[in-house]
Amino acid sequence: MCFFGLLNTRLCHVPVSTFYRINFTDIADSPTPLPWTEAKLLGLQISLSALLAVLTLATVLSNAFVIATIFLTRKLHTPANFLIGSLAVTDLLVSILVMPISIVYTVSKTWSLGQIVCDIWLSSDITFCTASILHLCVIALDRYWAITDALEYSKRRTMRRAAAMVAVVWVISISISMPPLFWRQAKAHEELTECMVNTDQISYTLYSTFGAFYVPTVLLIILYGRIYVAARSRIFKTPSYSGKRFTTAQLIQTSAGSSLCSLNSASNQEAHLHSGSPLFMNSVKVKLADSVLERKRLCAARERKATKTLGIILGAFIVCWLPFFVGTLVNTICKECWFDPLLFEVFTWLGYLNSLINPVIYTAFNDEFKQAFQKLIKFRRCS
Repeated sequence: MCFFGLLNTRLCHVPVSTFYRINFTDIADSPTPLPWTEAKLLGLQISLSALLAVLTLATVLSNAFVIATIFLTRKLHTPANFLIGSLAVTDLLVSILVMPISIVYTVSKTWSLGQIVCDIWLSSDITFCTASILHLCVIALDRYWAITDALEYSKRRTMRRAAAMVAVVWVISISISMPPLFWRQAKAHEELTECMVNTDQISYTLYSTFGAFYVPTVLLIILYGRIYVAARSRIFKTPSYSGKRFTTAQLIQTSAGSSLCSLNSASNQEAHLHSGSPLFMNSVKVKLADSVLERKRLCAARERKATKTLGIILGAFIVCWLPFFVGTLVNTICKECWFDPLLFEVFTWLGYLNSLINPVIYTAFNDEFKQAFQKLIKFRRCS
């Protein structure tokens, strides 16, 4: 099942009796009861179904709430939030069109929905999961441009440009999901008990895994590394504007989620400083020193928050998808290698979990989203 886990026939969807190391005919004949009975296995399947259903429902609700918040809050109608909303739409499609069928397939270990549904599900799985990952790349790219070339990029940062970036994401995702459909039709006349991509095409496995994960991961690490370095350099850069004194610290949080600090000039106070009494001059100098210290304190706090956010973004993405893609690639290259099917199922659902984590990460650390969430919740309560 499940995205590129479907690329390895030796890992996914073994019969239930083999999967749990049980032969039910032996249970009846054996004088000593085995630790697994049919009733216990049924209970395990029900529990697993309930757990995965809760995960799926949470993914649906969280992404739907993000979409509704962006749509109903005029303040959030920006190109950067358009990308976050598009990511939420993609993750919502994963939770609606992919995860429910995956629950049935994961628990039953047999495919009974026919060839057409299988082809649609496989294509949807690969397309939406790839698009979700690539959305993280375009969001990171947008943030990188916003912090490294703020003045020029602000002029080019339009809804049309954001829509073009999203279109490129979907073109790449579809180009990765389509090839298996061409050689899949060769077995369409056979009775279908498994739904997975043919693993004979090793070149496709390499193309799909690198296009959907390894290349985007390297790009994300490079972009966020440069964002972090640029943010630190701007935060701690000493302002040097001739003829002006700086008296107030102001923290600017960009829509890219990075932090920049700037100081407002106060030419009037500078004039008073030059023409005033020594006592007044000393008082202003103290205020100037306090202002600089306050600026550094606020900048350090914002930098720590930005660093934490970047760490969570990268950490969650890598933890969710790395085990799955490493397992897929290793078993494609190394035919003698073997993974426990249950472990591979865990890796698959860990990847799906990223669709639940995305809306939390990209909104929990954004003050505008927090305020919009609170207003939306209060509005619903009042109505």
